[in-house]
Amino acid sequence: SPFFGTFTLVVAGYLFSSLVYFFLSGRADAAEYAQKAKHGRWFYRLWASGYRATQREQARHHQVSFWLSVTILPLLVIAHSTLGYIFGIQAGRPGWFNGLQAPAFLVLAAVSGVGILIIVTAIVRKYLHLDELLRPQAFRWLGNALLILTAVYIHFIISEELTANYAAFESEKAIAHEIVFGAYAGMFWFTIACFVSAFLILFTQFIRRTRTSIAWIVGAGVLVNVAAVLKRFLIVVPSQTHAMRLPYPLGTYEPTWVEISFLCGLLALGSLIFLVFVKIFPIVPLARMRHPSDEESETT
Repeated sequence: SPFFGTFTLVVAGYLFSSLVYFFLSGRADAAEYAQKAKHGRWFYRLWASGYRATQREQARHHQVSFWLSVTILPLLVIAHSTLGYIFGIQAGRPGWFNGLQAPAFLVLAAVSGVGILIIVTAIVRKYLHLDELLRPQAFRWLGNALLILTAVYIHFIISEELTANYAAFESEKAIAHEIVFGAYAGMFWFTIACFVSAFLILFTQFIRRTRTSIAWIVGAGVLVNVAAVLKRFLIVVPSQTHAMRLPYPLGTYEPTWVEISFLCGLLALGSLIFLVFVKIFPIVPLARMRHPSDEESETT
């Protein structure tokens, strides 16, 4: 069952592996902070767990981190695919029963993830004054990755809507028509406009190799995340309001102030957790902060 896979592979496997990777990748900085920090040295000593940065420790650390990352990548694919399967295997729910749900969920997660990474990196670069470390080349690479992912997801949307509107069963065609031309058409076309605008911005940056505009790339990251939220709304809600197989009247849905407050609270909580972490731990590895040229050489 996809629900079983979600709780076993995602919560247990993916989350635990990510936490272990996070713990290992921070040991070197924790060991240095344990020697220099004015407060909370016990916390950094606990995190460092005896790390002394010897050649043997560094070699073992890199080897373990590499194999752990190799393990995490397929778990990431499985995690987001199972979320798509939860929707895609429900044959009695028009609009959800779709073979593209799993790959589309995976690509949409990658689109929003890279977009958020661009936004956070730009904020960190500006307010922590890391211009020499986080150079425009890094944003160019992130923008190129987001360009490819956005193009793939636009292709998924076209394939899904074209098939549902012209070659699907009547119930599938009805819900697709409501999304594209009916009650949800405004939200749908605004979502498409955001995706296409982000694609055009990133494509322009790609062909302009002599100059990289961080502001435009960040704008594209904001656009794709707005579109991702709206697209998830279009995945969940229309199939529950306009896709009833039983002879019931069509439904309607508008978010209540409680739901909106809950969503804002989640966003605020995530931001608070991130800011607290940045306050007590370096957001960029200390070794890279001491040697900015290393980042440039690796990027090249």
